[in-house]
Amino acid sequence: MKNAEKLRNSMEPGRVYRRQDLEGYSTAVDRDLHTLAASGEVRKLAGGLYYRPGKNAFGVTMPEEREFVRAFLKTDDFLLTSYNYFNQFGLGLTQVYGTTLVYNHKRAGEFSLGGKRFEFRLVPAYPDKLSREFLLVDLLNNLRRLPDNTAGVLKNLKSRLNEFDGDLLAACLRRYGRPGARKAFREIYA
Repeated sequence: MKNAEKLRNSMEPGRVYRRQDLEGYSTAVDRDLHTLAASGEVRKLAGGLYYRPGKNAFGVTMPEEREFVRAFLKTDDFLLTSYNYFNQFGLGLTQVYGTTLVYNHKRAGEFSLGGKRFEFRLVPAYPDKLSREFLLVDLLNNLRRLPDNTAGVLKNLKSRLNEFDGDLLAACLRRYGRPGARKAFREIYA
């Protein structure tokens, strides 16, 4: 148990680790991870991904979504977003989605990490952080994928465009907008 304790103590609560990241802390990393997982001190997320649970007043805490994705992709170069953010614009969208979108340059596909669903998409460019203007361009990029009344969304958007920073919106459209998003803006402005 001494080696397993050393391994556990090297793991920060709330942080996700790849098995390879832990090899320097134990001579039998697989055995020690199995021992720690059996005791509940460490939890397995997916093949080769582990975390040490944190604790708060309500009990055991999971790592943040960003931690899951960082360990899975082995990089910090990605953007987390969700179709749920589109509802904040008040354009008539009402659906609630259970999947987090991950824009990145390494992986594509749907994966479950820690009981949460992630859809990884390879995209050529994305900002460092979300802005209302980027989200609006992203909404138009993904409009065909949404089950809501898209004609109503575009109609409502026309009357609400003045709520956005025009210069930033134009820059986001040039940098991140697909042809369908650009066409939608031309129709709105026509």
